[in-house]
This record gives sequence, structure tokens and C-alpha cells, in this order.
Amino acid sequence: MSDEQRMRRRHGSLEASVLGFLQESEGPRTPAEVRTWLNEEGDGALAYTTVVTVLSRLQEKGLLDRVRTGRSYAYLAVTDEARLTARRLRSLLDHGPDRESVLAHFVGDLPAGDAALLRRLVESAPDETGRR
Repeated sequence: MSDEQRMRRRHGSLEASVLGFLQESEGPRTPAEVRTWLNEEGDGALAYTTVVTVLSRLQEKGLLDRVRTGRSYAYLAVTDEARLTARRLRSLLDHGPDRESVLAHFVGDLPAGDAALLRRLVESAPDETGRR
């Protein structure tokens, strides 16, 4: 196994450790708190920047939310399975070749009951001003 493969594997296990810690946490955690926990768990003396990078990547993947705490952020796991699935769908749409075509195919392939449910949800969703 190459050094690059070992680093990639280590990075993946580090992400899993961080995600597990945040899923079991009561609230948002700062990078410093995550780093302290990782170092206590025996993941080595990790640099603060390494922990921030892992947290940022997990947030970009939609697995974490972040909240402003002073001049930095604290992170918390997205534990609601429905919200996580919705974020994945949105990410697929955002990176797809033709958003309108993808949505048209998606809606066209929905069973009648799901199409009616989607219609009701869209009609009851708040607009840009927050009104329904």
C-alpha cells in the first residue's frame, strides 16, 4: 500500500471518528473540542488545521451543520435521516448537467400519490419572504 493510500484510509477513518463523536454530542462542538477528544482517543497529536479541514469537508458533504460561535464555527451532526437524504438530493441537482431535465424526469416518474404529496408540499412551502 502506498503512502498516499495509507493517508487516504487514515483520513476516512478520521472522518468517521469525528462524525461519530459529533453524533453522540449534546450540541455543537468547536474544532478545538473535537481535536482534544481525538487526541484523547489516541488518534495522535493532530494539528488544529487538520481537524478544521475534516470538519469543513464533512460540512461540505452535508453531514454536518455549522453555527457561528464568536469569530469561528462550531459543528453538529445532521442526525435527521430525512434531512440528510434531502441534502444529498439537492447536491445531486446542484452538480447535475441539466437541472430542469432532471427534475422533469423525477416528477414524471413519480407514482400518483407521491406526485400529489409533492404538489401539496410545494404549495404549502414558504416563499422567499417566509410567507406561506
